[in-house]
Order: sequence, then C-alpha cells, then structure tokens
Amino acid sequence: MPSKTQTSFFRRLLLAHLISKGIATIPAIVKVTGMPRRTAQDTLSALEELDIQITFVGANKNGHYEVQDWGAINPDWIAKNIEMICHTLGYPTCSITGRDR
Repeated sequence: MPSKTQTSFFRRLLLAHLISKGIATIPAIVKVTGMPRRTAQDTLSALEELDIQITFVGANKNGHYEVQDWGAINPDWIAKNIEMICHTLGYPTCSITGRDR
C-alpha cells in the first residue's frame, strides 16, 4: 500500500505531466483522472513545492496551464513510468496515455 507521501508526490508528477501533454485545465484533469476538483486544485497549487513552475495562459475560463520549468524533476522519467504512477494512484491509465488496455 502506497504511503500518503508517495501518493501526494505521484499526484503532483501526474498533474505536471498532464499539463505538459495538453490536458491543461482543471476540468480536463478532473475528466481524465476522475479526481475531485478540489484535489486537482490543491495539487496544482502544491507543484511549486517541487519547484515545478506553471503559469496560467489566457483569461479566466478560456485559459490553460503550461509548465514553464520542471526544476529537478525529469519529465522523461514520468512519461516512462506513467502506467505505474496511475496504477499507484488508482487512475485510469488508458485515458492518460491514450492507449487502450
């Protein structure tokens, strides 16, 4: 069973990954993962604790997020391990990777 620390870390990595792949709004993240809106918002706010810098581009509901800097995080590692991350979090991998399982 994963720890709260691990799931929190993986959730942050997942959100940054999704944003970098164009799933870059809170409604889109909620739709793809099924996570509660508040969890998505809180996780998004917590990305700065990992030195992942994101910005909001656009105006209000017509905008989206973009990853500006990954800090010490390797986005290639996330992409290679996305199925394990999703499995650990209990999220549907095929929706996130675009592959059918």
